[in-house]
Amino acid sequence: MLDRTNNIAKEEKAVLVGVIQKEQTEQQVTEYLDELSFLAETAGAITLRRFTQKLPHPDSRTFVGKGKLEEIKTYITVHPTDLVIFDDELTGAQINNIQSELKVKVIDRSDLILDIFARRARTAQARVQVELAQYQYLLPRLRGMWKHLERQGGGIGSRGPGETEIETDRRIIKEKISLLRRRLTEIDKQSFTQRKDRGEFIRVALVGYTNVGKSTLMNILSKSEVFAENKLFATLDTTTRKIVYENTPFLLSDTVGFIRKLPHHLVESFKSTLDEVRESDILLHVVDIAHPQYEDHIRVVNKTLQELNASEKPCITVFNKMDLYEERYFDKWLDDSVKEQILSELRARWQNETGGNCVFVSATERRNIDQLRADILGKVRESYQVRYPYKTEYLY
Repeated sequence: MLDRTNNIAKEEKAVLVGVIQKEQTEQQVTEYLDELSFLAETAGAITLRRFTQKLPHPDSRTFVGKGKLEEIKTYITVHPTDLVIFDDELTGAQINNIQSELKVKVIDRSDLILDIFARRARTAQARVQVELAQYQYLLPRLRGMWKHLERQGGGIGSRGPGETEIETDRRIIKEKISLLRRRLTEIDKQSFTQRKDRGEFIRVALVGYTNVGKSTLMNILSKSEVFAENKLFATLDTTTRKIVYENTPFLLSDTVGFIRKLPHHLVESFKSTLDEVRESDILLHVVDIAHPQYEDHIRVVNKTLQELNASEKPCITVFNKMDLYEERYFDKWLDDSVKEQILSELRARWQNETGGNCVFVSATERRNIDQLRADILGKVRESYQVRYPYKTEYLY
């Protein structure tokens, strides 16, 4: 009965649409569309063109204005397009109205992220979490999506088969959501038991914006193979390894990357995965220093940590990809002394802002990794001293 056909096929051609609202700047929306393009690429789509429009608030019927929609329609008529991706959440009615006008598949940012998560889910827990989020996304949009099956007008005879289909699908989805929640609760209990069985080890969690190099750092710090690639959400499943530095053991976990405008229902579904962050003793906040919007990424991660009640934990900020930073921002003719001065000022700034709890590394070049290990070891030993002062074997 329910036909969910929003999965993006390989190499689909897409156009992106963003609205510049009154509290936003044109530059911000351009940055958001850069990220949306990367999301589309991760899902297997090619971006043909972007469309933006300044509006005080989105149009309730088609999100963008009538003229802009006509402009998009003219473009996709000339340039074969498989789907149109909007950078903000659309209602079911908006999706239906836009699709009726454009005659192509229309999805929003949330649906795109859900598609990527569905592709990346490997464990039973991740698959259940994604499926739950998909149904939670779909439920409030059913009426708008079914509008083309309803009879026009009101009064006698207006209750067409479309309404029956809506109620049937709504009931099926609600039952499915209840089933998935029960299944997730059982999986969560098993995961909690597994976490309890880890004993009294100090726990360190890698956190950060998506695609900043957490999994690569995990591989270096733990000397193990964790899946890593240059795509958003390369991994959804938490990976935990036991590590021993100078006779001091601890557990290191790699977690799912954060992102701006992450759908609320997705955060809700992945709360159990994020428990690894909540229950950790120390955080390693990994930052892609080479990214033009890295400071915005830091704010997004810090806000998410606040929502998880994890912002007060001891934290080391790991500025990764220093090799790319120098490649992108240093002219080859720049004098070495000038380069060193710029780097010195950069380090001094963030040393001040993090209270000295930061380190600058390049995971791919293994640069400054020894310093990172020493900083982690210091934090781990401090945590053991506070929590288990009698376990002196971990302190030396």
